[in-house]
Amino acid sequence: MLNAPHTGFSYAGFSDAADDFSYGSAHDVSGLRVKVSIFADRPYLRDQMREDAEGAGFRLAEASPIARLLSGEAMPLGDVVLLDCPVVDGEVMAALSRLDLRAGQTGAALVVSTSVNALDDVFGCLDQSDPQILVDPSRAERLIALGQVMARLPARRVRELSDEDRMVLLRLTEQVTQIGERLNTLTPGIGAAAQTVPAQAASAFRFDSAHKDAPADKQVAQQRPEMPDPRMVRRMIRQRQMRARFFDGDLFADPAWDMLLDLTAAHVEKSKVSVTSLCIASSVPPTTALRWIGQMTEAGLLKRIEDESDRRRAFITLTDKAADAMARYFADLGNSAGRVAVV
Repeated sequence: MLNAPHTGFSYAGFSDAADDFSYGSAHDVSGLRVKVSIFADRPYLRDQMREDAEGAGFRLAEASPIARLLSGEAMPLGDVVLLDCPVVDGEVMAALSRLDLRAGQTGAALVVSTSVNALDDVFGCLDQSDPQILVDPSRAERLIALGQVMARLPARRVRELSDEDRMVLLRLTEQVTQIGERLNTLTPGIGAAAQTVPAQAASAFRFDSAHKDAPADKQVAQQRPEMPDPRMVRRMIRQRQMRARFFDGDLFADPAWDMLLDLTAAHVEKSKVSVTSLCIASSVPPTTALRWIGQMTEAGLLKRIEDESDRRRAFITLTDKAADAMARYFADLGNSAGRVAVV
């Protein structure tokens, strides 16, 4: 079991450095009965997650090791569940699957932190609850995830709130996100790991803008062009990666396009792409890549497919709409793209 000393982080000390952001009683949501359950085997991390959740105004429902999920006891689940599982074995996978099913049925929001090595197994177990998955997250990233969870509280819960409580919740959601982002700038070593997907990202993913003026019957009748030669696509990917040898990689960060290129090549090659592989292809930190994957899935660009030989595994692929858009893109690019890619 891994242990580490307490970070010494305090909200009081941080509030001065973060432009006087604080979790004062004026922003306490304990009256909203928003409860959090915490499951982590590392005691220091469990304490840290509890401190952050209570500091944000959540009411603690549970703070236990992961084995608690397998106890068989009738255990109430919080509105929000924070889970840390950097290492996955058979028992942890069973706990994840059970938790995922319960969260999907109850509407609880899951925030699951894991490691790169365990990411595929964790992703494969969580297909019912639309979780936020964080990879080796910083404390700032967990705070940002809490802010995003509060923004996504079920509509039925929000309707139950008074006007005053609803305003408190909105203010706190914004405040927690700001604190997390501010903490990111003050904590060495985090860098781009706590990037968030722009709010307008989903609306930027469009499939048919080049054909929106065409009559509907012509759009239907129009055949999809052939998908590009995967060798050309792989060459394009390598050329994009070469830029990092001469320039700061963040200057050209475009995870959505890098993932679309990788999945396009895989689509033609009829190969499967794991979520870990796709995160690597994105050229951004895994947690950032997972946010993009979530946004692109919601926008209808990507879809999850289960492994037919092992139901505990899942892969990511292009949707038909996205494959059609990529085929049309390369067709419009025409021979010039081929000449550039094979030079």
